[in-house]
Amino acid sequence: MCIWSIYQWIMCDMLADFGCNLISSSGAAVVMSARTYADFTTQASFEIKKCDVHKLDDAPATEVVLTREEGLQYYRIMQTMRRMELKADQLYKQKIIRGFCHLYDGQEACAVGIEAGINLTDHLITAYRAHGYTYTRGGTVKEIMAELTGRRGGIAKGKGGSMHMYTKNFYGGNGIVGAQVPLGAGVALACKYQERNELCVCLYGDGAANQGQIFETYNMAALWKLPVIFICENNKYGMGTSVERAAASTDYFKRGDFIPGLRVDGMDVLCVREATRFAADHCRSGKGPILMELQTYRYHGHSMSDPGVSYRTREEIQEVRSKSDPISMLKDRMLSNNMASVEELKEIDVEVRKEIEDAAQFATTDPEPPLDDLCNHIFSNEPPLEVRGTNPWTKLKSVS
Repeated sequence: MCIWSIYQWIMCDMLADFGCNLISSSGAAVVMSARTYADFTTQASFEIKKCDVHKLDDAPATEVVLTREEGLQYYRIMQTMRRMELKADQLYKQKIIRGFCHLYDGQEACAVGIEAGINLTDHLITAYRAHGYTYTRGGTVKEIMAELTGRRGGIAKGKGGSMHMYTKNFYGGNGIVGAQVPLGAGVALACKYQERNELCVCLYGDGAANQGQIFETYNMAALWKLPVIFICENNKYGMGTSVERAAASTDYFKRGDFIPGLRVDGMDVLCVREATRFAADHCRSGKGPILMELQTYRYHGHSMSDPGVSYRTREEIQEVRSKSDPISMLKDRMLSNNMASVEELKEIDVEVRKEIEDAAQFATTDPEPPLDDLCNHIFSNEPPLEVRGTNPWTKLKSVS
């Protein structure tokens, strides 16, 4: 046996002890890491921030378990949402996306934590900052990006744009401030009326929290004990107005008065998940509605016309990024508890970037919907009908 063969044999034996392989190809030796799943911690327990409660005798758990599989799933979804929003920002500045556009980066833990605490058979409705929820509810990145650019392959056939996206059991994407809240209560009423063990998550922001229709909805939901989770995503600013300047009381979780409430760290996906599970159990047990306030933060301005730094400092934004970023928080937990490797998470990042780039390519090359589609999809499962155009003599055809 030659000296080189003996060396290879010894190195293979040594590297096997460290979970690595030595591969010889064309006379060249290459060392490749091959950590097996057995090398990682399959689950770990974490202490999370205690929720403030209103009119509740119990509270969500403060010690929770996260499995490796869950952690990797949450990480991938949050990274996808973050990258998708950053790409939308880029396309908007290139004037490829036009019109209204509200980005969700910074608030990813809210959407991912909520989805982890309910079922896909449950229902969800939100305001116009809806790209992330469209994704977590089952939409694809390609469909969302194509909708943003108004293309035929968009999730609403290119006719809804940023604020009007829908999937199964997801009712938008609503452009009128606060109007989705009574609609969500109506969905919850349907769940109760049809005796389905389902609930509706009804989201709104701190800016909409002062709307009268929200308080009217609280009243009806409590009277009829509707299975609805009202969630105020408090990102500290309603457009450019801080919550302290807009609300006499910033305890949004107490706004339901007779409805029990929770105030939750909305930057921690595990806090949001546990609080949502607690709230869902409350609703499913027939106790009626519950209110959650998620304390979160948006990195971009209110919309694309808002630079986001005229009413807050760049230092404030950077401080939140450095101390409370939801993706970094989850990543640090997983790495410090040997639930994943840096290389593994980087690989996810690369895959996500590629998915986003592919979706952006599709969204800029897919054709726009033809004019003949203008009036289609007004109704579901209805025979074709004529729709009046801009005047009584113009007739357009509508197909479901």
